[in-house]
Amino acid sequence: MNDAEPAEEPPRRRRRDPEGHRAAILEAARHTFAERGYTRTTLREVARRAGVTHGLITRNFSSKERLFLAAVPGNRDLERVAAGDAATLPERIAHAFVERMETDAANDPLITLLRSAAHDEHTAAHLLTAMQEHSAAVYRSVLSPDEPGKPGEPGESGESGSEAGGEPATADGDLDTRVALVGAQMIGVAFSRYIARTEPLASLPADRLTDHLARVLRHILFA
Repeated sequence: MNDAEPAEEPPRRRRRDPEGHRAAILEAARHTFAERGYTRTTLREVARRAGVTHGLITRNFSSKERLFLAAVPGNRDLERVAAGDAATLPERIAHAFVERMETDAANDPLITLLRSAAHDEHTAAHLLTAMQEHSAAVYRSVLSPDEPGKPGEPGESGESGSEAGGEPATADGDLDTRVALVGAQMIGVAFSRYIARTEPLASLPADRLTDHLARVLRHILFA
């Protein structure tokens, strides 16, 4: 008979997976913000759902605001959507926005933020402003990649960049205004179709909504 005590198993090391942890945090944050709203969401609750420590979230995102901005799909994926030919930027924006909302508007943090604006106007305005600033920087990199202050420099023939290249360019002086109008347009569509559900937008087929939205965004950005 062997009376020797069984050897204890060595403690398991926590698997290091920075990308996996980040993805889990963002997924948990997206659902928590959608369910509880921005104000009632805590980093500790997000950490619990993601299966990580509170400290890991603060090391990766530093604050609840930065976590929210990283978790909003449109804000998070904007660089990928915007990358490409400036001439087709409105179509890419419209397609990505409608596809995202049609897929899971109910759990989209932007929809939650719009719902909460009535009773937490200051927070909503602050977060929307931060999203707008991020959008302006990304759109500027596409619309005016060489000289951010001067999109549409004259060509050798003396024609403007838009006339020479066949595609209109924005005037730098009002690009921020145009970006704000793009955001306002999409917020209006989000509210009318996915929150208030008013007609005719509520029942408009997604492909027709995308076409209409792309035309409006093209006018805002380039007209």
